[in-house]
Amino acid sequence: MRSLYILILTAMCFPLASNTAFAQRFIPDCAGKAEISNARVIRVERNGALILSDGRAVLLEGSRLPQPEAEGGPRYLSDRALSVLTELASQGPVTFTATPPKQDRYDRVRAQGFNQTWLQIALLEQGLARVSILPDRDECSPELYEAEAKARAKRAGIWAITSYAPRSPQAMRGAPAGTFQVVEGWVTNVGSRDGRITIDFGNDWTRGFSAVIAAGDRRAFRGYDLESLYARHVRIRGLVQNVRGRPQIALSNPAQIELLN
Repeated sequence: MRSLYILILTAMCFPLASNTAFAQRFIPDCAGKAEISNARVIRVERNGALILSDGRAVLLEGSRLPQPEAEGGPRYLSDRALSVLTELASQGPVTFTATPPKQDRYDRVRAQGFNQTWLQIALLEQGLARVSILPDRDECSPELYEAEAKARAKRAGIWAITSYAPRSPQAMRGAPAGTFQVVEGWVTNVGSRDGRITIDFGNDWTRGFSAVIAAGDRRAFRGYDLESLYARHVRIRGLVQNVRGRPQIALSNPAQIELLN
């Protein structure tokens, strides 16, 4: 009984150490090293930025919360995502890990977040975020995609809403420029022109869709056999551009491509 009392008293007196040890055990190698330890989140802003007690702001790398104003989805999903993120971030001190480059141009730390859970994974598994791979980062992308797939299979959260469902190449004609989209389809051609790589979905220019790798981004795909994408069923994601009436998504990171067959 005395030993049990000591254990309970220790947990009450040193919750910070207990939560920190829990988070450290949770952190996978892909997440990088701890950049901020024992952080206290005091609020979550509408854009998903976590504001810490010392004034620093942290962005959860690799995940994108619903943005109903731009994406046409219901507002309640955005509110729910922010509410859940706030609750998750308040469950004890948070350890944030980061890999270079560690900050964005506004000096916000780009990180994976851990306390009693992995914040990104928890949001993705509930369908309250989508995986978003930026050009210069791809840490833990397989783990993030797996969590998203679980939610999509259950039609949880945003995956029950038509405007968030993966679009076919033909349906991309109605996708507004500047919106973030997930597209699934069969690759009908892989070509090169003016230093760019074009991955076409559909042969009809007026109804088709393309993914484009700019000349300056080709280095990121060194070692990736882009020709092997021909006749493959793939899923890609990114921001929509409209080029001469044809919707496109720029690929700057191989992790934006998922092979489905």
